[in-house]
Amino acid sequence: MSERRATGLTVLVVEDDEDIRLAMRFALEEFGYRVDEAANGEEAIEVAWRTCPNIILMDLSLPVLDGLAATRRIRQDPQMKDVPIVAVTAHHESQFRANALAAGCNAYITKPIDFNWLDELMGQLLPEE
Repeated sequence: MSERRATGLTVLVVEDDEDIRLAMRFALEEFGYRVDEAANGEEAIEVAWRTCPNIILMDLSLPVLDGLAATRRIRQDPQMKDVPIVAVTAHHESQFRANALAAGCNAYITKPIDFNWLDELMGQLLPEE
């Protein structure tokens, strides 16, 4: 996705590790995205419902409420049913991928994150303007 296209689009980064969250913020801002953050599943639901981001990057292993449960709750809001949610996790096992997709995630990526590839994936998931 070009920087011009990403400008004005909001990404909600849900990640409990502060260093990873900061790295994601810097990379996404370099691509032109506006970034909101949440550090746990409950916070993710609150921020998503309040800000209606264009796309959500959801860690699966979160404190308070895990990413799968948070995704299912976010999907209960009719305004959020079409917002792409990308599971971002260190788990490479196929069962984690299946669980994420069943919970309502549109895609699944593993850490460490290739940010150029992530930007391309986000471009494919986001509707054309």
